[in-house]
Amino acid sequence: MSTPEERLAELGLTVPEVVPPVAAYVPAVRSGDLVFTAGQLPLRAGELIATGKVGAEVTEEEAFACAQQCALNVIAAVKAEIDDLSLVRRVVKVVVFVASAPTFTAQPKVANGASELLGEVFGDAGVHARSAVGVAALPLDAPVEVEAVVKL
Repeated sequence: MSTPEERLAELGLTVPEVVPPVAAYVPAVRSGDLVFTAGQLPLRAGELIATGKVGAEVTEEEAFACAQQCALNVIAAVKAEIDDLSLVRRVVKVVVFVASAPTFTAQPKVANGASELLGEVFGDAGVHARSAVGVAALPLDAPVEVEAVVKL
């Protein structure tokens, strides 16, 4: 069985640097055999890959890609906390916040960007419970934010 990093490489991806907090919090906290991540924005190389509301300035497809980037940033936060992603036994819960135009209702489709990537990286251990929540606004005008709980 390949490692999570090897599966990322097969997808043409790598674990990015941990995104520095934009306020008073840390990217992840370990408590016993659980790691809780802070909400991760779709930042790549220090820049948001999109801004605005999904269903207005941001398309569903762009938001799906944002959710994938958020999931990569979740993985980076977990890795920084535990060093070895092979220690992840289960992605327990994922919450995806989608900054939505008033009539946008496809938050679950956007959230699939994060969920599908976590499944590809962690296999059966990446299958998780999830909430996809439409919100009025997110920090820095990000269209998507993702947080997770993983079991070691």
